[in-house]
Amino acid sequence: MSENEKLDGIPISSVDSPNVVLEIMHQLKIKDVMSVNVVTGRKEQTMREIQKTMRENRITGIPIVEGKKLIGLVSTEDIIHALDSESINALVEEKMTKDVIHLQDDMPLSFAITFINKYQYGRFPVLNKDNDLVGIMTPTDVIKNLLIEMNREVLKLEKLQKPDPAAAMANYELEFISERFNFELAGKASTEIKKALKQRNYDSKLIRRIAIACYELEINQVVHSNGGVLHCSIMPDKIIITASDTGPGIEDVNQALTEGFSTASEYVRSIGFGAGMGLANTKRVSDEFSIDSALGKGTVVRSVLLVNSDKNE
Repeated sequence: MSENEKLDGIPISSVDSPNVVLEIMHQLKIKDVMSVNVVTGRKEQTMREIQKTMRENRITGIPIVEGKKLIGLVSTEDIIHALDSESINALVEEKMTKDVIHLQDDMPLSFAITFINKYQYGRFPVLNKDNDLVGIMTPTDVIKNLLIEMNREVLKLEKLQKPDPAAAMANYELEFISERFNFELAGKASTEIKKALKQRNYDSKLIRRIAIACYELEINQVVHSNGGVLHCSIMPDKIIITASDTGPGIEDVNQALTEGFSTASEYVRSIGFGAGMGLANTKRVSDEFSIDSALGKGTVVRSVLLVNSDKNE
């Protein structure tokens, strides 16, 4: 999809939104929200035929499939280019967009919001674990379902727990398991840790930094390792996040900390990850940061965030 077809993002953050919204975004899966009646096209069709289908269905993009497999997408901009170049009768396989950013149906809704805000496309094809096309996700789907769920939470919002000063003085330990490519679990740790910090009345800027560090480390484990553990120690003066995994290890730690460097596979990149910012972002928000990694033996990342840090100002 081209720049001309990009839309405004959804004004909701998957990091620092109200706690009840974050819980909804994690509880709802993309398969709960997506549209399942998908209008598709075939590579053997002409661009004119696709144009007619788009006009009849009042849609701005059509996934192109082979059987149940997604092989491309034709957008309004692709049709305009075909008209401008007088190739509207060309075959779809010659003109379609082949590198299609897509979502997985078992991802939390927070991923859809992140993708929409990052790419600002009007629609995202949704695939299942077998890489079959099973739905389409649009900003309208997201907003409609968020409104429905938030409406159900109105009464609960009136009974929000007040911060517990005594709890803030006691150490508190949290631990979460991650699995390779299991996006259904990804994001849970950062959501639960943020919830625990809010209940203990920690500073909102500190909480935001911790949420970023947790989220980046979670995603790193999901897309780069064979699974791991994220442990969070909440103390009165600092929060320590330790992410240990059983992945392949990091060959060059300094290179891994370089913004934009990534060893992500084509699959990981195709679903919008692997930009090479995870470790760099974690180090940026941390007051103390270290990595211990050995090839074939996994990686341990330790991030310390101080309550009275200058970074909270």
